Amino acid sequence: MSTVAILDYGFGNVRSAERAVARQGAEVSITADFEACLEADGLLVPGVGAYAACMSGLRHVLGHRVIGRRLAGGRPVLGICVGMQVLFEQGIEHGLRTEGCGEWPGTVEQLEAPVVPHMGWNTVSIPAGSEMFAGLEPDDRFYFVHSYAARDWALTDTGPLPTPKVAWCDYGSKPFVAAVENGALWATQFHPEKSGDAGAQLIANWIKTL
Repeated sequence: MSTVAILDYGFGNVRSAERAVARQGAEVSITADFEACLEADGLLVPGVGAYAACMSGLRHVLGHRVIGRRLAGGRPVLGICVGMQVLFEQGIEHGLRTEGCGEWPGTVEQLEAPVVPHMGWNTVSIPAGSEMFAGLEPDDRFYFVHSYAARDWALTDTGPLPTPKVAWCDYGSKPFVAAVENGALWATQFHPEKSGDAGAQLIANWIKTL
């Protein structure tokens, strides 16, 4: 049985994530312990709220370091919602610029749309050959609730490493990054734990990689 640590840093729907992962047959713990997060087969980083507050909470429990250590060793990490956003270089909210984990270049900024937040069900463009979206169809819908996102993808030159697979979602004046599959690092702007059967399939696909 695979083990999954859900990083408990004060920001995120840890209980719903715990239930969603457990339903796929993994042994789940909710913890802020550095070693436990490092040693688990998979690390899930949730996130709800403001970018700056989430980064502060993450740094308080050394979450940015455990994410970096795991990825340096090719150990799987899944970021969800703001847990995805903090993986970028920086976020800008209300004029405040906050340094992120820096796993990917780019900036998280407010959506440009007639209605913000983007709340509800939407489809995403599934990249070819995606392991994350295996078994899913282009018309499958996922649940979003957010006002900010990465609206550009800057990591294109990865040398000998595979190019990241990026899924996009159309909302407002410009599509935003809805999900990224980048080696051991997967992340979704939507909430798979709240996305019914489609979200359950995505989580099952992640568990298979552990």
